[in-house]
Amino acid sequence: MKKLTILFVAVMMMSGSAANSQTRERSSIPVQYTWDLTQIYPTDESWQTVKSIFVSRLDEISKYQGKIGTSAENLYDCLNLRSEMTKELVRLYVYTNLKSDMDTRDSKVLAMKQEMSQISTDFGSKYSFIDPEILKIDPKTIDKFFAEKKELKVFKFYINDLQRSQKHMLSEKEEKIVAEAGLISDAPYSIYGIFSNADFPYPDMILSDGNKIHIDQASFGKYRTLENRKDREAVFQTFFGRLYEYRLTFGAQLDANVKKDMFYARVRGYDNSLASALDRGNIPIEVYKTLIRNVNDNLSSFHRYLNLKKRMLGVEQLKYSDLYAPVVKGIDTEYSIEDAKRLILSALKPLGTEYSNTINRAFSERWLDMYPTPGKRSGAYSNGSLYDVHPYMLLNFNGMYQDVSTMAHELGHTMHSYFSNKNQPYPTSDYSIFAAEVASTFNEILLFHYYLNTVKDDNMRLSLLMEYLDGIKSTVFRQTQFAEFELRIHEMAESGEQLTGDSMTELYKNIVRAYYGHDKGICFVDDVINIEWAYIPHFYYNFYVYQYSTSWTAATALAEKVRNGEKGALEKYITFLSSGGSDYPINLLKTAGVDMTTSDPFSKTMKEMNWVMDEIEKILAKRE
Repeated sequence: MKKLTILFVAVMMMSGSAANSQTRERSSIPVQYTWDLTQIYPTDESWQTVKSIFVSRLDEISKYQGKIGTSAENLYDCLNLRSEMTKELVRLYVYTNLKSDMDTRDSKVLAMKQEMSQISTDFGSKYSFIDPEILKIDPKTIDKFFAEKKELKVFKFYINDLQRSQKHMLSEKEEKIVAEAGLISDAPYSIYGIFSNADFPYPDMILSDGNKIHIDQASFGKYRTLENRKDREAVFQTFFGRLYEYRLTFGAQLDANVKKDMFYARVRGYDNSLASALDRGNIPIEVYKTLIRNVNDNLSSFHRYLNLKKRMLGVEQLKYSDLYAPVVKGIDTEYSIEDAKRLILSALKPLGTEYSNTINRAFSERWLDMYPTPGKRSGAYSNGSLYDVHPYMLLNFNGMYQDVSTMAHELGHTMHSYFSNKNQPYPTSDYSIFAAEVASTFNEILLFHYYLNTVKDDNMRLSLLMEYLDGIKSTVFRQTQFAEFELRIHEMAESGEQLTGDSMTELYKNIVRAYYGHDKGICFVDDVINIEWAYIPHFYYNFYVYQYSTSWTAATALAEKVRNGEKGALEKYITFLSSGGSDYPINLLKTAGVDMTTSDPFSKTMKEMNWVMDEIEKILAKRE
């Protein structure tokens, strides 16, 4: 029964970077490029009505307390009621989240979100007796119930998983206390979100051409790509310099979030926060640590990429502020929404008619909110937790190839949700976050290879090849760098060391300089970059970021099979998308054709990365 979890993490299915965008007033945007939230609730008033009915039903579950183990009928009816109520709770909550993300400054919607947070806590508290009672039932009795009540099978994976993690379950009274703690558990992230998206005093600066610009989270993604090197450096200094001024506040927020993770890990008897986070999907801890080890062992490939970047930019010393600069001069291709749609549909055609038709529906039925507007949440995500409606995608589209790739990425999440919700009953429709990024990255890879095969111009090919390398940099190496930082701050706190804005800045400096070869002269990392951790919202997601890296490697392996026309590969992939949470993600991926407990997916990624660099060097050698 993980739908309550997916509610809070659905918006984490992001592209991994802030949008490269300039805001425009929402009233000026054509309606077809905005969400139609009436498909969830026609009006705020209808939302209020449903919410009131939902609250009035919260006590219905009490009739099963103390009786779950008396019959198969009671067990099924209790779980089915919780499932139905959870589905409605998610719908109520998502409506407020989507409205808030359109304008984070809207105090009325913020109040609605806060109200739903309270209701959610009440819900969790009233239903907290269920899991402890189930664990009191003898396993043989459970098996008897399954034989007696065929409908109970829909909850079999959930019950088996509950029994697997039994040693971390608490008594009924203790579970109620833990549920009540949910009232404050999301406070660090909520505070960070409001502070960084609405209240933070983002700076202005003057470019070398005399233009004044405002650098917030959304526009930073655009201005860090400026061709003028001095302007780029000034953008980094100005943006991160302002973040550094507030490092103590950012540090206190992140420290509170780490302490929250520690609280839940300790009360449930886990050795540490990492073990607690990974146990939800039954992910072996070694998968996380092996990823960090594999990346550190392959920094030579990453440094080869950085040296290519330096060579193509023609600079004597590569700097961190150069990493997002265009390396191919004269390529200013801009893409409209329709251009992006056509390109994506062509690239994803091998995935079948239903896949393509559903993407067309996403555009025509307003599943997407396309453009940046004042107060809108930065970044991109797909929220697929509305089982009876459809997924909703948030973008901040600005017409760059990166925006096209991000759109393909989020459509991957959307299609994963679509197939899972269509083919699974609600209790098993909620796929693991570990599996979530596979579908999105898979689409990015297909888009790259399709577009590359259609382009003959060397400049454009160089641009695409470098864009792909930048993706590997951002997703495999950069996200693992984040994962290592996240692991270290939790280890510091768990060993009794104090976390502050200054201590986290020092830790981040050591990690980022090791990854980018600062001491080897490969890429100079200025001191101001050490505060970059304060810019990353994913550190509030409880060991989420490593899954971008593992998913890229899994997607690379799966996409290779589909692109090569391997017999049964496509069918296995669609089956994976349709499997939801019917099994553990490691098992689902293994069935699809990739074993994440081995280093093979990572090795395939490094092989592809080096092939791309070989292609770039061929073009450069031809020119020289």
